[in-house]
Amino acid sequence: MRPVINTQSLSLGYGDKLIINDMDLEIPKGEITVFIGANGCGKSTLLRSVARLLKPQGGSIALEGKEISSMSSKEVARKMAILPQSPTAPEGLTVYQLVKQGRYPYQSWLKQWSAEDEEQVQKAIEATNLSELKDRAVDELSGGQRQRAWIAMTLAQDTDIILLDEPTTYLDMTHQIEILDLLYDLNELENRTIVMVLHDLNLACRYADNLVAVKDGSIHAEGRPEEIITPGLVREVFGMECQIAFDPIFGSPMCIPFGKGRYARSRIKAMANG
Repeated sequence: MRPVINTQSLSLGYGDKLIINDMDLEIPKGEITVFIGANGCGKSTLLRSVARLLKPQGGSIALEGKEISSMSSKEVARKMAILPQSPTAPEGLTVYQLVKQGRYPYQSWLKQWSAEDEEQVQKAIEATNLSELKDRAVDELSGGQRQRAWIAMTLAQDTDIILLDEPTTYLDMTHQIEILDLLYDLNELENRTIVMVLHDLNLACRYADNLVAVKDGSIHAEGRPEEIITPGLVREVFGMECQIAFDPIFGSPMCIPFGKGRYARSRIKAMANG
């Protein structure tokens, strides 16, 4: 099967600083792909480039087999939506007004606001549990509520491909799972291709069909979580010692980092006492 997104010899950077160097990547259609890696490794830069927010310094990016640089902005926006990291809304903009922005790619002089547009906006607001907040200003909301409003805008765009840079930022544990479950359902029930950057390795392993571990601007490993997540990979990519167990509920790989803490102190004392 042809990948929905692929890069060839992709190089990215800011000014003279090269972040991604000569990367070949394939994003499978209809799966959840998660980029993982240490801070500063290039995973957010890679996502921005795939969304055409950052121009490559070298190489190419293809969307459904077509060079993305040759496509119009609206053509790309009808196929692919992105939620960048830490977006900001104009002061006073309501949740409903923000979510409506997701329908911009479908507007023109000949086609104004339609019943379908309104349906997609309401569907996105309900899916993110924002119905009671839709008339509130975005800048009056808590961090978690704001994040859900931005995710609702992304969903209202109604694209087959959704890119998200740390979508669980600012969310408590309950809302993290709600958002990731929502994305899982979009993938499972509607065959949407989801591409995310996540910092939580255990959640990445639980939700991803395909993991891409990025280190120093290149792909260190990629594949199914159960195939690639090992203590060695975590050591090499994150610089952290750990033990890999399996989630007792879902069976996905689970990283248990070595380190200090109350239980570690108790264990050391017990070992010292024989």
